Amino acid sequence: MIDRLFLAHPRSVGESYPAHAATAFGFGFRMIGGGLACLVHGLLPTLFTRTGSTTVKALYGSMKARQPNYAERPPAFTEPAWQLEYEI
Repeated sequence: MIDRLFLAHPRSVGESYPAHAATAFGFGFRMIGGGLACLVHGLLPTLFTRTGSTTVKALYGSMKARQPNYAERPPAFTEPAWQLEYEI
């Protein structure tokens, strides 16, 4: 049970439990920061005009860089189909 709850997934991505936890916490805190910036931007549109989209792009790039065979493919957000018509 402990293996299934705490160790199986980190092992499946080639990480220890502490390494996986640190990575997940890092992503989570960056998402919280970007989300808070979006909430402030909703109230005061002149603030944090690009923080939400910059955070999403950075998180996506970090996530893709962790995938196997990343060096062989450019990030999807550089492709025209992924380009935003506007930024938050």
